[in-house]
Amino acid sequence: MSAPIRIAIAGHGNLGRGVEAAITRNPDMRLVGIYSRRPPSQIQPLTAGVPVHGMDALAGHASGIDVLILCGGSKEDLPEQGPKLAALCNTVDSFDTHARIPEYFAAVDAPARAHGKTALISAGWDPGMFSINRVMGEALLPDGASYTFWGKGVSQGHSDAIRRVPGVAGGVQYTVPVPAAVQQVRAGGQPRLSTRQKHTRECFVVLAQGADAEAVRQAIVGMPHYFDEYDTTVHFISAEQLQREHGAMPHGGFVIRSGQTSPGVTQVIEYGLTLGSNPEFTSAVLVAYARAVHRLHQQGRHGALTVFDVAPGLLSPRSAEQLRAEAL
Repeated sequence: MSAPIRIAIAGHGNLGRGVEAAITRNPDMRLVGIYSRRPPSQIQPLTAGVPVHGMDALAGHASGIDVLILCGGSKEDLPEQGPKLAALCNTVDSFDTHARIPEYFAAVDAPARAHGKTALISAGWDPGMFSINRVMGEALLPDGASYTFWGKGVSQGHSDAIRRVPGVAGGVQYTVPVPAAVQQVRAGGQPRLSTRQKHTRECFVVLAQGADAEAVRQAIVGMPHYFDEYDTTVHFISAEQLQREHGAMPHGGFVIRSGQTSPGVTQVIEYGLTLGSNPEFTSAVLVAYARAVHRLHQQGRHGALTVFDVAPGLLSPRSAEQLRAEAL
């Protein structure tokens, strides 16, 4: 049996804790370290004996890490950390600002290639699993239209974005599909829907002491790439209410491709997710892609990659022979 894949985690918030939990369910992996900007004494690993270090220790430990999973936020953390850490280690991240993925890919690709590393960006469920199903649907039904609906659920990236608004002490954001749009698409229709017609966004915000509520609301609803193209409602609530009523992180959604294979013959493909925990499912995807990154690096594949570049079999702990016999 080959040695376990040595995994390290950069960042130990909701996503980092989810990755730690996911690794315990993958016997071919071993968590070798947690790296955080917080003081190591403040981190309590789920697994006894796992060392915790400051982020500045990563450079000295890189040789003992097969894959580093980056668990920072997409708005501010990953644009800085992704390119920097891709020069040190093989990496996987969940960068999810769709409009900026091409520039982020280029920023990560250059240092990864220069240092002989393999870096997979934007893994998760969207971008990630939903991306794959969009491409599959379009390839199978070229004469058609694709639709993606998210929620109802808590978006980690959008929640992180509102928490970074000056004057916000805490908050979460729910993405909500517009029911009429979903019904029309599931019935095989191919409506032309604007971003605003497909989803609404609902924010629950705790104001910092002395903050101006209207200024905070305007900063949220006008935020580019996050809220400016949606009908967004901002509710101001207490910290106690936020914890009591919005402490869980459910999410989900579906990708639908509707098309014709001959005149009058409509086909509808739907891929859906119902997630009890958004960060834990995203973490499970990151861990599976860490296995693929390790294998691709061993094959000499360097530079940045996306989920489109990875064969499904590389995600599985089973061998190609087992997959042909047991899953095909």
